[in-house]
Amino acid sequence: MFRTLKIVITTLFILNSHLASAQSGFPDQPIKLIVPFGPGGSTDLAARLIAEYAGRELGQSIIVENRAGAGGSVGMEYVAKSKPDGYTLGMATMSTHGANSAVYGNKLKYDPIKDFAPITNVATTPSVFAVNPKVAANNMQQFIALAQANPNKYSYASPGTGSLGHANVEYFAALANIRLLHVPYKGAGAAMNDALAGQVDAITDNLPSALPHIKAGRLRALAVLSDKRSPALPDVPTYGELGYPQMGNGGWFGIVAPVGTPPSVITKLNKAILQAMKNPDLIKKLDESGAIAIPGTPAEFATQIQQAIDRYQRIAKIAKIQVD
Repeated sequence: MFRTLKIVITTLFILNSHLASAQSGFPDQPIKLIVPFGPGGSTDLAARLIAEYAGRELGQSIIVENRAGAGGSVGMEYVAKSKPDGYTLGMATMSTHGANSAVYGNKLKYDPIKDFAPITNVATTPSVFAVNPKVAANNMQQFIALAQANPNKYSYASPGTGSLGHANVEYFAALANIRLLHVPYKGAGAAMNDALAGQVDAITDNLPSALPHIKAGRLRALAVLSDKRSPALPDVPTYGELGYPQMGNGGWFGIVAPVGTPPSVITKLNKAILQAMKNPDLIKKLDESGAIAIPGTPAEFATQIQQAIDRYQRIAKIAKIQVD
């Protein structure tokens, strides 16, 4: 009996020693960063910046992998079910860790709180409501007047039913007492293409991906979702300035790991990302895209996630959004 106990204790000691050794040597292989949306969008752009600069701090490659679908749910489900060793991370957003739990309900195959270990928020970015230039509205007041006079005539594109873009526009429509025609797409890229082509009248999108089209005159910006005007669009008012403070602020991008990832690994990743975000080149690239760096602790990010969930639970009820 004592011999058996000794063997068990020795085995546990060896396993713990190996685990500690593996954690202290982290990372000794490339890390995979899952972006739950298609390439080229704001989430993808932010992820690639973080991958490049944080990878330098860690001395290891961070490979971005796009797994799009269901408002980011497909990619986040993959992250939630991955091995909790720090080698598979996810790019969390207000969609994946805020709106999705409200609009998908029990159909969501992951829990944004229980299934993830927050590492750090990365950046906040305004979203912008913009119309195709063919729409006879130079400002939001004019657009509201057109929409009120012509219910369901004016259409808007979103990355999909239940997406953050869908939720935000429907919430605004409810506040402004207008009815718009929702046209869902399979991803932000397809939605933007048809907005640019004039197949739909309007779109709401994150500023980093919409800004080049606005500057080129292919879209006309009417409002930004942010607590203050964006330096990139100083002449475009916030929803709050327009009389709709309930719309709140812009979205964010952050990094999460599967729940159960060792605390030492979370700490190392957090420190590397925070150090990377002090790099002037990274800050400049974020600024140019219209994003603002907001790194912090895992606990701070956990609080921000819970606030997003609470906010979109309220919005989903007011806007009557639920994915069947």
